[in-house]
Amino acid sequence: MTTTRASWRNRDQTQTETEAPPVPVPVAEKPALPTVVPLDIPPTDPLIEYLQRNVSGVVDIEHLNLDSEGVRALRQAGVRLALPLVSQGALVGLINLGQRRSDQDYSSDDRRLLGNLATQAAPAVRVAQLVRQQQLEALERQRIEQELRVARLIQQTLLPKDVPHVAGWEVDAYYQPARAVGGDFYDFISYPDGRLGFVIGDVTDKGVPAALVMATTRSLLRSAAERFESPSAILERTNDLLVEDIPPKMFVTCLFGLLDPDSGHFVYANAGHDVPYLRTENSVMELRARGMPLGLLPGMKYEEKEVSMRAGDCLLLYSDGLVEAHSPTREMLGFPRLQALMSTPTKENLVPFLLERLREFTGPGWEQEDDVTMVLLRHSRPTVSSPAGRAILARFDLPSEPGNERRAMEQIGEIVAPLGLPTGKTERLKTAVAEATMNAMEHGNKYSADKAVSIEVVRDEQDLIVSITDRGGARLIPDAEAPDLTAKLAGQQSPRGWGLFLIRNMVDDLQVVSDDRHHTVNLIIHLSGGER
Repeated sequence: MTTTRASWRNRDQTQTETEAPPVPVPVAEKPALPTVVPLDIPPTDPLIEYLQRNVSGVVDIEHLNLDSEGVRALRQAGVRLALPLVSQGALVGLINLGQRRSDQDYSSDDRRLLGNLATQAAPAVRVAQLVRQQQLEALERQRIEQELRVARLIQQTLLPKDVPHVAGWEVDAYYQPARAVGGDFYDFISYPDGRLGFVIGDVTDKGVPAALVMATTRSLLRSAAERFESPSAILERTNDLLVEDIPPKMFVTCLFGLLDPDSGHFVYANAGHDVPYLRTENSVMELRARGMPLGLLPGMKYEEKEVSMRAGDCLLLYSDGLVEAHSPTREMLGFPRLQALMSTPTKENLVPFLLERLREFTGPGWEQEDDVTMVLLRHSRPTVSSPAGRAILARFDLPSEPGNERRAMEQIGEIVAPLGLPTGKTERLKTAVAEATMNAMEHGNKYSADKAVSIEVVRDEQDLIVSITDRGGARLIPDAEAPDLTAKLAGQQSPRGWGLFLIRNMVDDLQVVSDDRHHTVNLIIHLSGGER
């Protein structure tokens, strides 16, 4: 037994050393499941209508006599039976089965079981689809809301926080974004020589893309304004830089105007923006200037026009969201109606007036379709002297804080010293300035630190005019009254008015101008005629 076992052991070793190992025989396995291949059957395919309307139960694809690309695609994919999932008359899905793994045909019991399965699965599939649809819609709403928040933040960050305060001029701005944030923007650019630039624009498209293009355009305009003097050159430079990087199918309409507050001279160029309106004493005129929108084509030239604004003239810049607003009957506000509203005599600020008319036109529940933007410029100062030889000696602002009336008095003393006025006249002027400044801070601005008092000193051939402006236009300044202590204590005279009476007796002439936003007191000193 030992020899035998050794012989077999030696035989095994010999085979191991001299023969190749046997090839393993695989154990029989179940055939792999077929790969799931998505099939895209268009809704116009006859198979869809057949499954939805004409069949209840299992469909034998192999024996289906229908000229359909969908049927051919199912056969090519190895589909034998199809179970339409119909819920409330709508086809919500399709269960496809290939050849049975046993290679046997599907029995009638199999088909009945599959039909029952389809009947119960269809509502569940429909519910799952609706839940998924709601989830996707919620995610899309979140994405859109986030995009709108970003776009609003960009616009709110870049739009001016306040309007400029220029003595003798009323500047106002209104901006109301639509829900789907557009690309409206406006800007004010101050020049060292006292001129003021006005910008209004509109970017095509909405949301973050429009907000980003708006931010870029604003930066390019400001940069160009530092290098070039004329509005046309500023628009040309901005266009040439913007056209290189602006996204396809986007452009910017823009108007750039430059105001000289001393002369009322307004020069402007227009890059395809809505035509502004100028209301004068006798008419409402369009300020037209030719020019293509920014960002369309390189090398564009822009026509430059100019106009002189006089006291009482009012200029309105606006975006198309105003004229394209619709009434409940889908009638558009339009340019003729806006021009007619501009010509309506009104002493109130034009922006609130137009907004009230807009609300009346659109009616309650108006769904705003586009941004509404308006910029108003009004010459509010009357002519106090001939413009010949007129020169501005100084302009400055003071915060509405107690004690700043003394600063105003001291600065005026330094400014008028070179004029060589008689000492008594200079001292009376300084006292009048201090009293008027204190009234402006206390009664006009209510000592609000964020509301400045603006002071302008102008000289012409005959007069020296010191203009003191506050921001309390809603409250009227009473006429200067001779002081009557008994009447004032009895409430028969306003507690105010003594200051104006004092001021009037310290200068050669006094003018008070008021509008909805400002009060301006003009103190006038005659440069000839000796001391009074």
